[in-house]
Amino acid sequence: MGRESRSRHDAVPDVESGLGSYLRARRAQVAPQDAGLSSCGPRRTPGLRREELAALAGVSIDYYARLERGKETHPSTAILDALAGALRLDAYGHQHLYDLAARATRGTSEAPPTPTSREVRRGVLVLLEELRPNPVFVLSRTLDVLTCTPSGLRLFAGLDAQPPQTRNIARYVFLHPQAPHVLDDWDEQARACVGRLRVLASTDPTAPGLTGLVEELLVKSREFADLWSRYDVKPHAQGVKTFHHPDVGDLRLGYESMPLDGTLAQRFVMFYAEPGTADHDKMVLLDMDRSEPVTADP
Repeated sequence: MGRESRSRHDAVPDVESGLGSYLRARRAQVAPQDAGLSSCGPRRTPGLRREELAALAGVSIDYYARLERGKETHPSTAILDALAGALRLDAYGHQHLYDLAARATRGTSEAPPTPTSREVRRGVLVLLEELRPNPVFVLSRTLDVLTCTPSGLRLFAGLDAQPPQTRNIARYVFLHPQAPHVLDDWDEQARACVGRLRVLASTDPTAPGLTGLVEELLVKSREFADLWSRYDVKPHAQGVKTFHHPDVGDLRLGYESMPLDGTLAQRFVMFYAEPGTADHDKMVLLDMDRSEPVTADP
């Protein structure tokens, strides 16, 4: 899998995104024929034209143009539903459209930055110790690794060589040379990382660390920049992943991801395997390298 850097002279998308940006990006991804329209003659831009989407959603072209330009900030639920249908949004995209409209209605000046903390409470650290040998992570909203079990640190081969303050799942996926080889579902993992960061950029663009991380990835990874420009917002929170680990070989692990109540938007992610299986034995081998959870200094 190739990876190509961008220079700062390349045009890169803005980190912050709003309702208009989302509508433009999703409109560009709907082929006229998929919307039941005939595609007559060459088009200067991909996807639907403004007037086509406005007609499909049952609104005037002037009203829709004002939505894209940020001049109209109070769309009704009925209009949002009509736009979601015309844009063929899934449930995640439909909800994201609501969230963006709510932010546009509220106004950015009325939405102070959400406070954040890198400190992981003591009870969570005790829980991580009890969950060994499972690979377990506590992640920030920007996918920083705040703490993890020893097997978690080693599961993403090469992550342990990075300074604790720079360990970040998105940074690993897009920039670490081992990531495409270790992660069997690299494409899905890449889309999930971008989806989470996209949601955060749209609903809380001043989140600490977000702008710097996104700008770094936009410059250093063309693959990230291409996915970022699509405005996909579909994360994944559970399932099964296969790792091709250089030390213990292939292992297939289930995983669950959930928010940690009582924290400032920290996320708890755990991988697991059935006891007595070869995959569980390999987790034990990964866990044997260290004796306590690995935590980044706040």
